[in-house]
Amino acid sequence: MKNNRYPFYFISVGLISLVLGMFCGLLAGFQYIIPDFIKSVLPFNALRPLHTLFVVSWILLSAIGGIYYYLNFTEKKVNPKLILLHFWIFIITGIGIIISYVFGNFGGKEYLEFPFYFYFPIMLGWIMLGITYFKTTRTAFKSWPVYYWMWGTGIVFMIYHFTEAHLWLLPYFKGHFIQNIAMQWKAGGSYVGSWNMLVYGTSLYVISKISNDYSYVNSKKAFFFYFLGLTNLMFGWAHHIYIIPTAPWIRYVAYAISMTEWIILFSILYDWKKNLSKETITNYPLAYSFMKLANFWVFLNIVLALLISIPSINLFTHGTHITVAHSMGTTIGINTLILLSSVSYILESANLISIVAANKIQRSLHFFNIAFTGFWFTLLILGIKKGYWVYCCQQISFGEFQNSLHWLYILFFIFGLAMAGGLYRITYELLKILKSQ
Repeated sequence: MKNNRYPFYFISVGLISLVLGMFCGLLAGFQYIIPDFIKSVLPFNALRPLHTLFVVSWILLSAIGGIYYYLNFTEKKVNPKLILLHFWIFIITGIGIIISYVFGNFGGKEYLEFPFYFYFPIMLGWIMLGITYFKTTRTAFKSWPVYYWMWGTGIVFMIYHFTEAHLWLLPYFKGHFIQNIAMQWKAGGSYVGSWNMLVYGTSLYVISKISNDYSYVNSKKAFFFYFLGLTNLMFGWAHHIYIIPTAPWIRYVAYAISMTEWIILFSILYDWKKNLSKETITNYPLAYSFMKLANFWVFLNIVLALLISIPSINLFTHGTHITVAHSMGTTIGINTLILLSSVSYILESANLISIVAANKIQRSLHFFNIAFTGFWFTLLILGIKKGYWVYCCQQISFGEFQNSLHWLYILFFIFGLAMAGGLYRITYELLKILKSQ
């Protein structure tokens, strides 16, 4: 384990980012209840991008750390010095972005609000990962299992779409509002699709290891779903821009593709769970529990995603808390649980998790899921009320409408606090184990 400790740096900082992301989210949620709360120090327009930065960092850093760790079990080992260099490039860049947000230096677009010059070190890190990844796996290219394809695709498209997200710097996009905003949402949607490839590839790696069955990850069905997921990555973004006056065929294609969203992952996880033996569940109880719960949230998000992809419903829900529920369900309910499963598998496979620690994590996981379910449904109610106000009830002012939601915001904050408490206990236990390595 000592010789393979550098990937743990990514995972550890990723877990810390998850805690910080929850903390910023709670502060932002509290400002819905008391708008002037720490407003002079950290206003909402700083807390929101900080929350986004930390949560995205959790997803990317833990996925990257997992990939680096798993690559060390291939015939060609990864150079640990390159992993360490990549790690420090991302850490120094992340600290710079945090400082920019705290001092109100916003120079980018939504979700990537940081000044444009941070693009260059971030891109350098992704290029380094790409070179390392393909150099390490190229000898087995002809027999790649599907998760290798997903990781490789995710890395390449992260580089492409992160660059695309910064095309607004060019004069053409600056001078054309519709093209500018369409490109912004296109890049953002595909950017998420790219990291989903990394996360879903990790889920397939973990489930094949837990079950000790590699037939599925080399099957025609797995590759069919891979190409279906790739199609979603490349074209599914278009359901974000129904409200933009683009060509009608783009909307029709987007609608058709969106109907397949997450059915892919649900099918994979359902088949895996159905075929698992009790012995394999006993060997990796935490990794199994996280992955099983992720499957539950995949199902809920399939239902929500299919509904909000229908143009007439999308018009009603776009820009409301239903969109937030959609993103939260994906980020926490699916991506976070898959990545926690990956971290748990790494530690369980090395026999590093004691029975006491495992029991604490299991109890915290149950507590988290109850709180998160309440949190998610509260967001849906808030979104429905906002959509109703926009289209049916604008005789009252926005301020009056916000005041009418006061108790729902309190409920939202309470569920969020409970959810954060459960996740904090899980991350604390995992970080304790990682620190000892």
